[in-house]
Amino acid sequence: MSFQAFLDEIKKDLPSSVYLLHSSDPFILREALGAIKRFIPEEERDFNLAVFDFLLEADEKTSFENMLDVAYTVPFFGKRRFIVYLGNLQRLSKKDLKRLETYVLDPVPSSVFAILHEGNLKKETREKFRTVKAFSLTIGEGEIPSWIKHRARMRGIEITDDIAEYLLGSIGPDLGLLSAEIEKITLLGKQRVSVDDIHAIIGGEGFYSPFDLVEALEGKNTEKVFRVYKALKETTENYSLIGVLNWLYSRKLSMIRGQKKDKYFHRVFEILNKADIYIKTSGRDYPIEHLLIKLLRL
Repeated sequence: MSFQAFLDEIKKDLPSSVYLLHSSDPFILREALGAIKRFIPEEERDFNLAVFDFLLEADEKTSFENMLDVAYTVPFFGKRRFIVYLGNLQRLSKKDLKRLETYVLDPVPSSVFAILHEGNLKKETREKFRTVKAFSLTIGEGEIPSWIKHRARMRGIEITDDIAEYLLGSIGPDLGLLSAEIEKITLLGKQRVSVDDIHAIIGGEGFYSPFDLVEALEGKNTEKVFRVYKALKETTENYSLIGVLNWLYSRKLSMIRGQKKDKYFHRVFEILNKADIYIKTSGRDYPIEHLLIKLLRL
């Protein structure tokens, strides 16, 4: 089950006593931790939330036994107690792993124990925790625009679908970088933002992204195409730019279907692929201006 599925579980008030959340992306794990924290009323967090972060060097000496002792402790105010383990199950000692196995087989009903595992789960580990409700925390590329809007809304900002797509096209699919840009946008003090606002906050006046280049190419705006490329080539290598263009066009293809459009995108990918092969086989740069002219003529 995905990250969204876990958010849906939170809406159900986290009914299970033990959860196993796993991801190879530490950022997504910390997103899950943040979602758990927000679920708990602020006035209760100091009393009924205990986070044991074994991924941080400073917490390496945290007692695993102490963490389980907290899980067995009766919560304050008659509410539930939340215990979060953030680490790698496969690095636990046999003794600690056995303690955890024993707990999950007979958990305390008044506690919610969330195991946030960084990395892929080996078959043996999955088997040990087969009775636990598990979520593979993934945010697919197609889910990122919704994630952007959700995260912005949490910060008091309304972002439209078009703005979310523009931000994704400008920054790429790295959730950490996107999160940082959303934090910058909050500094504008606006509830709704425009493309011009994104321009200003990401790169300042005169900033262009590969997203702008694709938009200009599709609009057959030759003057803008080469104006954008002139700005991009100052900071982006040709090979990297070809890769980003391929990624952006792939996203567009996934959203737009139709025989005429499919034929157009087929030609686009053919041109980009030939440029990619040229760079790999010749070891030389591809003349991007030539590539742009070909794309403009489609």
